[in-house]
Amino acid sequence: MERPRRIDSIDLLRGAIMIVMALDHVRDFLSPRASPTDLATTTVPLFFTRWITHFCAPGFMLLAGLSIGIQRSRGATRSALARFLVTRGLWLVVLEVTILRMAGFAFTVDVTHPLLLVIWALGACMIVMAAVVWLPSRVVLPLAAIGIVGHNLLDHVDSTSLPWLVLHRPGLFELGPFHGIVGYPLIPWVFVMMLGYALAPIFSWDAARRRRVLLAAGTLMVVAFVVVRATNVYGDPFPWASQPRGAAYTFLSFLNCTKYPPSLCFLLMTLGPLFIGLAALENVRAPVVVTYGRVPFFYYVLHIPLIHLVAIVYAQVSIGRSDFLIDMNPITAFDNVPAYGMSLAGTFAVWIAVVAALYVPCRWYAAVKARSRSPWLSYL
Repeated sequence: MERPRRIDSIDLLRGAIMIVMALDHVRDFLSPRASPTDLATTTVPLFFTRWITHFCAPGFMLLAGLSIGIQRSRGATRSALARFLVTRGLWLVVLEVTILRMAGFAFTVDVTHPLLLVIWALGACMIVMAAVVWLPSRVVLPLAAIGIVGHNLLDHVDSTSLPWLVLHRPGLFELGPFHGIVGYPLIPWVFVMMLGYALAPIFSWDAARRRRVLLAAGTLMVVAFVVVRATNVYGDPFPWASQPRGAAYTFLSFLNCTKYPPSLCFLLMTLGPLFIGLAALENVRAPVVVTYGRVPFFYYVLHIPLIHLVAIVYAQVSIGRSDFLIDMNPITAFDNVPAYGMSLAGTFAVWIAVVAALYVPCRWYAAVKARSRSPWLSYL
């Protein structure tokens, strides 16, 4: 399928998301000791180092849906679009459990311990979107809203079956020889992608009208987040509470919304600013950031193994061993290496270096995609 013409504000927001995402992965590999969301032990800088990355997954889903919708609005037939979504979705799922697992999160040949993370969710949601594109346009936005607002009603379903883990409850699973982790269930992520799809028609409007709508919708979501979160009645399985460490930590509790799966409060908190960001970036020019946003999956495939290699070198230099980082289990990898870990300042320094190192290959691949009309480039 021919790729849609690029819209700079979308690429700019996507590029910013990709840059921020790398910070979270650097922290995962190099500073794993303290939990940034444990309010009894975290610090304010550490909490916000994690909190700012909460915008990444909602941004991936929203902008992926938006890109699908733009292709549809520019004349892609439903059958061609559905075919593309199924094949690309399957491709992403396969890459998640093979290459990204064996050459990214663990340097080992092993497909029996799959990690079903954000790329799996993107791929699986695209497969669902292959059916959504056949729905009348007028019903997609209401369905997305119902799914986003209402999915927390499912929190009380007490099941650890694999189908339910895939749908709504993250956790460990066993299936024959496979022992894996579902980190990103499909609900409500697929509804976020549907929301992006429903948003696409406004990108054919004049810029001033589009900005007003995006700004109004984003502001409404932020206000809704404050109201829903403040009531502590619905919208997140873990209510916020006054903290013994003081008002600052009570504010952190207010922001500490559930991500797995993303609660209504989490999505209002993140989608609102993302909508505002789309409006604010209409006339911003940042070609370096745009470059990352034009090749997001290429960037993703490169940045995990690069960060992993840096972690191995750092571990070898700092504590004289790196075996725990080779065939690593993300839950237990750091249990027996209490001396391992980098300061937050060091984490930020490595993050900046990693992002900078990826610029040249990303610029090269962005140029290749711009010159070529090959539909195969849509898969990377």
